[in-house]
Amino acid sequence: METSTILNSISAEQINTLFQGLTNQIKELKENFEPVKPTEYLTRNEVAEMLKVDLSTLWLWQKKGKLIPVGLGNRVYYRRSDIEAALIFLGNKKGAENE
Repeated sequence: METSTILNSISAEQINTLFQGLTNQIKELKENFEPVKPTEYLTRNEVAEMLKVDLSTLWLWQKKGKLIPVGLGNRVYYRRSDIEAALIFLGNKKGAENE
C-alpha cells in the first residue's frame, strides 16, 4: 500500500529549512554517537599476563579489594574496565605541585 502526502501551502524555503534542521540533527548525532562497547571479561591468567604479575599478586589485590572478581560457576573473571579503573596515575609529583 502506497501513501503519499501532498504539501500545499508550504513554501520551498520552509521545506529547505526543515531539511536543514534535519541535516543538523543528523550531523550532531554522528558527532556525539558512541556505540555501546560490550563488557570484556578476562581470565586470571590473562590479567596476570597483561599486568605482568604473578597469580598470587592478583589474589592479594583481590583480597585487599583493589580488583573485584566476577564469576560464573567455578570460573573467575575480571572486567577489563575494572582493571583499567584500578590503575592509578603516578605522574611527576613536582609538575603536579606547580600547576
